[in-house]
Amino acid sequence: MSTRLYVGNLSYNTTKETLREAFAQGGREVTDAHVVTDRETGRSRGFGFVTLASSETETAALRWPSAARIDVSARRCSESEERAPRGGGG
Repeated sequence: MSTRLYVGNLSYNTTKETLREAFAQGGREVTDAHVVTDRETGRSRGFGFVTLASSETETAALRWPSAARIDVSARRCSESEERAPRGGGG
């Protein structure tokens, strides 16, 4: 079963490739990596999501020190939560 993780405090220079490489260290199988970008500038908004192949690799990733660095920026990592439903527009 795959697990999706939220990754915050990313550098504005972080790409999905560097995010994938950082989490693939130690033999983890990364099935998807996504860095959220600003619509107007295309620049990273400083957070993203990583999907790991199994929950065992999730545990190892969450134990990865919070001060671990990706592109020189300290990051934080937690299990992703489902988005709450929103009401319709006006």
